[in-house]
Amino acid sequence: MDNDKIKNSFEELCNIIENLRAPGGCPWDRKQTAHTLSGDMIEEVYEAVDAIRENDDEHLKEELGDVYLLVTMISYIKQQEGAFQISDVLDGISEKLIRRHPHVFSDAQADNPEEVKVLWEDIKVNVEGRAAKKSILDKISKGLPPLERAYKIQKKAAKAGFDWPDISGVWDKVHEEIEEVREVKEGDREHLMEEIGDLLFSVVNIARYMDIDPAEAMHRCNKKFISRFSYVEENMKEKQLEMNFDNFETMDQLWDESKLK
Repeated sequence: MDNDKIKNSFEELCNIIENLRAPGGCPWDRKQTAHTLSGDMIEEVYEAVDAIRENDDEHLKEELGDVYLLVTMISYIKQQEGAFQISDVLDGISEKLIRRHPHVFSDAQADNPEEVKVLWEDIKVNVEGRAAKKSILDKISKGLPPLERAYKIQKKAAKAGFDWPDISGVWDKVHEEIEEVREVKEGDREHLMEEIGDLLFSVVNIARYMDIDPAEAMHRCNKKFISRFSYVEENMKEKQLEMNFDNFETMDQLWDESKLK
C-alpha cells in the first residue's frame, strides 16, 4: 500500500472541500449542512452498491469517490461547527477497529467468523460499556432501509424458532393481509397505512421463506420496469404519440411487446 500517495490524495480532497466551503467558494457547497447532504449520502451509497452488483469497477471507482466526498464534506462541515475534527472521525474508526480485533492486534483468540462475532458482542458490552440488548431484534440497525430491515427482523425471529412450519401459512397470511387492505374504509388513511405495511411485511416474509433477498428482487424488478417503460417511450415517440392516459391502450400494447424483447 502506497501510504504517501494515499495521504497526499486525501489531503488534496480535504483542501478542495475547504476551498469550496470558504468565503468566495461555491455558493451551493457553502449552503450545505449535514442534514441537506444526508439524502445524497444514501443515494451515493446505493449507486456504489449498484456498481458492485453490476461488476463495473470503473463505475464503482467513481461512485466510491462520491461517497468519500460526502463523508469528508459532512465531516468538514461538523469541523466548521466545532462539533469534531476530520481527524477525530479517522482516529475514532481506527481505534474501534483495533479495539474490536484483539485477535489480530492483541492476544485474544478467534479462529472463525462465528467466534469473532461472539468476541465483538463481548467487547461492545464489557469494554465499550454498551447496554446488553434486551431483544435479539435490538441488534438490527434502525438506520437500515425499511425493506432490508423487515427482512433482517424476520430472519432473526425465524432463527429463534418464531416461524411458520411450512410455506402454506406464509401464503395464507399474505392473502389475509390483502383482504384486510381491501376492507379498509375509504378515507381512513392511518388504518390503510397500517394494513399496507402488514401486507408488505408478509410479502417480504414470502421472499425470506424462499431464501430470496427482497431488496435484490426489488432491484431487479425496478431495472426490468425501467427497461420496458423505456421501450414504450421510444416507440411512442416513433409513432408521434404523447404519453398520456388517452393513449393508454397503445402504451399497453407496447408494454406487452417489450416483454418479448
